[in-house]
Amino acid sequence: MLVEWNLLERRPYQQKPQRLAYHLTKKGLALYPQVLMMWAWERRWGTRRLALPRRLTHHSCGNSFLPELACSACGEKAGLSDLTFSLRVNTTLLAQPKQRARGARLTPEESTQMGLGLRVDRWTILIVTALFLGCHYFDQLRHVLGIGSSVLARRLGDLVESGLLLCQDDLIDSRRKVYRLTPASRDLFGYIVCLSSWAAQHLLAQPSSIMPAHKQCGRPFVPRVACSACKQPLQPDEVRFS
Repeated sequence: MLVEWNLLERRPYQQKPQRLAYHLTKKGLALYPQVLMMWAWERRWGTRRLALPRRLTHHSCGNSFLPELACSACGEKAGLSDLTFSLRVNTTLLAQPKQRARGARLTPEESTQMGLGLRVDRWTILIVTALFLGCHYFDQLRHVLGIGSSVLARRLGDLVESGLLLCQDDLIDSRRKVYRLTPASRDLFGYIVCLSSWAAQHLLAQPSSIMPAHKQCGRPFVPRVACSACKQPLQPDEVRFS
């Protein structure tokens, strides 16, 4: 499937030409910022940190670093609270038929190894993204995501149990519940915004309908992942790990 999506390509293995080896394509390599963002998240919040590289070194500047989300326009570090969001509906995307394929589910044992403590599928990312954009009630999430009530209730329960969401009584109407982000889920923003930017460029070839802007410079926000030491963008061949 990854070959079909042009994320990987098969080439003859150098030592044994009769065998095929898998290599990342340009499209696959463009996912590197997401890999760095998930490493940073797992290092802080995950349960499998001992199985990951403990330290990353930027070969260009010679320093160990943490990957930082930054604005491509001005180079300044940026997070969720540094952005504003506006909606400009992309009618081309709206006219495309929706893909209803079911995502693969992980077993409880596999999900524990992922460090999230829940079944990782597309709904997890979509629910957290909807909260980033201001949807905090069950009916809002169901309407915006087009998800069934039973599926949404189960996913929200998983997210609350794993510590990625808080479920609280609404101060105005105690019969309603309000869902809020936790520090762990807010830290997923770097991964999600990089994935969204990658999809717009390499998967859909269409700009997103959700348009973020960087408050500090006022320019449209295009994410880049930079070295915390020298502030320069990170490339796969410039990073070493131990």
